[in-house]
Amino acid sequence: GRFAPSPTGPLHYGSLLAAVISYLDAKSRNGDWLIRIEDIDGPRTQPNADKNILTCLSAHGLVSDFPITYQSRHHDRYEKALNKLYETGFIYHCPCSRKELSENRGHTARCVSQDIGGLDCAIKFRATNKSFYWQDGIYGHREAVIDHDFVLKRKDGLYAYQLAVVVDDIAQQITQVIRGADLIESTPMQLALYDALGFAPPIYSHFPLMTNDQGQKLSKQNLSPSVNNHFAVENIREIVRLLGIEPLSEQHCCKAILTDASKRWSRSQLTSIDHFDELIR
Repeated sequence: GRFAPSPTGPLHYGSLLAAVISYLDAKSRNGDWLIRIEDIDGPRTQPNADKNILTCLSAHGLVSDFPITYQSRHHDRYEKALNKLYETGFIYHCPCSRKELSENRGHTARCVSQDIGGLDCAIKFRATNKSFYWQDGIYGHREAVIDHDFVLKRKDGLYAYQLAVVVDDIAQQITQVIRGADLIESTPMQLALYDALGFAPPIYSHFPLMTNDQGQKLSKQNLSPSVNNHFAVENIREIVRLLGIEPLSEQHCCKAILTDASKRWSRSQLTSIDHFDELIR
């Protein structure tokens, strides 16, 4: 399993909840838990945000079983995957503006399979109208048809999330992906990429989001408060309780609480929860 934050600011409590859930899910199966910094979008990356995130996770007993990886250091992986997709005809170059795409239902005659010399192009995955289904570990049977093309590399040269996350999960041999329900719509696109690249996908599970008083998911955009490391033990206790596990009274460190909780963890505890209330410290 893995937790893959973007270094666009400090962790908020929704992110910490996601980290704990992914950690417990991996450890309950005697698995490894990895941390990957998803810094593929350079313009949105904040200085030292990665260090602050790693410090916060460590303070809460959440330590990667393998060396931390950074997406920004793996451009060669993404280019290799794009080359494979070129050879199999799954991608094409698109020089079109948003207006052109809107007026022509997604692509025009200017879109071609090879590079268009001298023009800035996005690289897109070609929709096949193929139906993809998966047995979500929390939400059960899901199915979706990929009926629209989607970007794998932007015109400005930045790799898209869908490509980077799939290629990195393949490289790191991730077998279980458990993440927030806001990413469930990404799953069919990622399954399409696994299929095109010729790899078996991981098991996907999506859990309810943590929301604020206005019913909005906790996020940096919504100015959600950052996690206070001074209350690390209290934070972990509250999150474990939210997950339906009562910490033992004699446990006074994060690692001990997490170790015990992993022994009592079950995904079924999430199936009856619509959303998590916000934690404030």
